Amino acid sequence: MAQPVRATEYITPEEYLIREESALEKSEYFNGQIFLMAGGSPNHNEICSNIGTEVRIRVRGTSCRQFGSETKLLVRANGLYTYPDGMIVCGQVQMANDKTQIILNPRVIFEVFSPSTENYDRGEKFRLYRPLSSFQEYILVHQDRPYIEQHLKQDDRSWRTYFIEGVDETLALHTVDLSIPLRQIYEFVDWLDDE
Repeated sequence: MAQPVRATEYITPEEYLIREESALEKSEYFNGQIFLMAGGSPNHNEICSNIGTEVRIRVRGTSCRQFGSETKLLVRANGLYTYPDGMIVCGQVQMANDKTQIILNPRVIFEVFSPSTENYDRGEKFRLYRPLSSFQEYILVHQDRPYIEQHLKQDDRSWRTYFIEGVDETLALHTVDLSIPLRQIYEFVDWLDDE
């Protein structure tokens, strides 16, 4: 998580949402603090776009929907507001209220991490996501090499981790009938021609 916008002032969730409506940059909110989110690199943006496109195509005609990084997520159990790089919601989409576009029930969350966000995405952010009862799979995508960590919720609420490496491999989700070749996830990134 980045440094808070103002570390000495407690901000209510309502104040955060009002500020966010007119903000030029996206920010997370947690525990009374607003945290500016880092801007994405060209590789990050390309990968997010590829994932969104591939997921949208593959869930067409099912009960699942794809949401990109412009859609906010609220974890009610701990008050985290954030913008995951991607989400899949299956069944009825639950919103925080009828006036906002804040998702409450993702089944799958995607994060494309960089060296500066890797520890947060793997650690604290994953911990903050876990109270979501709908949340079943967490997909962490490396942006500098073809490498994905797939975390899958087990029946006993523990998490099992799978590692997928190499552009000739495929990401197969376990909780949604969906597979994406890594070559498509990493299409147009600046290092793919070297592979």
